[in-house]
Amino acid sequence: MFLMLNFAIETARDAGHLLLEKFGRITAITKKGDINLVTEADLASEELIIERVRSYYPKHSILAEEGGDVITVGGGSTWKWIIDPLDGTTNYAHGYPCFCVTLALEHDGEIVLGVTFDPTRNELFAAEKGNGATLNGKSIRVSTTEKLSEALIVTGFPYDFKHRENFARHLTEFMLSSRGVRRDGSAAIDMAYVACGRFDGFWEEGLNPWDVAAGKLLVEEAGGVITYYDGSKFSIYKPPICASNGAIHSQMLDVLK
Repeated sequence: MFLMLNFAIETARDAGHLLLEKFGRITAITKKGDINLVTEADLASEELIIERVRSYYPKHSILAEEGGDVITVGGGSTWKWIIDPLDGTTNYAHGYPCFCVTLALEHDGEIVLGVTFDPTRNELFAAEKGNGATLNGKSIRVSTTEKLSEALIVTGFPYDFKHRENFARHLTEFMLSSRGVRRDGSAAIDMAYVACGRFDGFWEEGLNPWDVAAGKLLVEEAGGVITYYDGSKFSIYKPPICASNGAIHSQMLDVLK
């Protein structure tokens, strides 16, 4: 597992540096839906990661989003790489420096390693099942905040939020009951920040497996808790998600129920 984690770290770093090289110089932007964007950088980063996985682990499956289409390569393996080559594409396309590369490895249905790399801050978050979570090689833990009223919460806006009747209510209630709510536009970074204690909690609807796979392991290995809004066990394949430091989790669920 150590070798695969190092592979994931090196691959994420290389893809992130590629994104940074193209940052601010994007000329080709297409749409996948009314709002969701795809840039030439998404595609170049994804090509790098997929080619790297195919080269080093040719028998492993890959779950990714290629040009707006979900692809699965090598479906017969018990090992599956779950890839988001550019999380925060809208930020990236507008020159807003909040984006990352994130990838995870699933074995027999369980996430066993996850990596999220923010190239603008040179921050590499990594986790291995049972061995904790790190930021640039140093161990990280979730915050110790015990009251929602003292917590800094983060969320994301689903692309179809206008059609989600509870979204505005949840946002308003968290704004009223917490110290503050942030919206950065990158779920992978949001979850990494919960893992290292910068945020105390995170909730979002409408996410995909590649948005949350690495973050799920990061938060849990850093001592946090992830569930559905009703407190039941979370799967990366079915939104929504509530992640926290654990201490404020029940208070967040009271808002989300």
